[in-house]
Amino acid sequence: MKKASSLINAEDKKAVEVAIAAAERMTAGEIVPVVATVSGRYDRAEDLFGLLFAIVVLTAFWMLFQDATEAAWSGQTTVLGLPAVAGILIGSFVVGAALATHFPVLRLPFIARAEMIEEVERRALEAFQRERIRDTSVGTGLLIYVSLYEHLVKVIGDDAVAAKLSPEDLEDICALVVDGLKDGRPAEGLQQAVKKTGELLAPHLPPRAGDANELANHLILID
Repeated sequence: MKKASSLINAEDKKAVEVAIAAAERMTAGEIVPVVATVSGRYDRAEDLFGLLFAIVVLTAFWMLFQDATEAAWSGQTTVLGLPAVAGILIGSFVVGAALATHFPVLRLPFIARAEMIEEVERRALEAFQRERIRDTSVGTGLLIYVSLYEHLVKVIGDDAVAAKLSPEDLEDICALVVDGLKDGRPAEGLQQAVKKTGELLAPHLPPRAGDANELANHLILID
């Protein structure tokens, strides 16, 4: 899984920050883009992969080494006893869970889309609070939150912004980010999304005389 700081280099980061400054010259809105590598921990998915891995490993051991023979008087002889089975299950479960931790793609089939959406929304709200986007004087802050692992984008506007942008406007902003990621141009997608945000806000929240830049024009990367 590629980290946010690896996907967007220093030159790309600077280009996005220039786009933020340009967009904010059109509007009193304050735009804060955040790109996160992953939003959820997904421990349950790791455990499920570990369990599946353990079952596969035990099955392989059983087929390779189990030697059950019928003897006329002595009954059935078993090579893999209960302690061995328990040891294989526990050991392979631990290995499987560790593999899912280090190679997050392995846990993807075990994560429901609804869970991903919930985790991204939760992390986006945390970023909204942590970056103090609600602290602007007249509620003009807007967050563009991108979560790479989940392939999801969430846009959250403060009171003045939320009152002016429709759900369709927010979807348009998200679509520009997603298109950039799909085309292998994440920084360009972010620039287009930031520009679009400025254009959408400009008629409703034009620049005011003496406007101060209340939130730094930074692209925030979270690994």
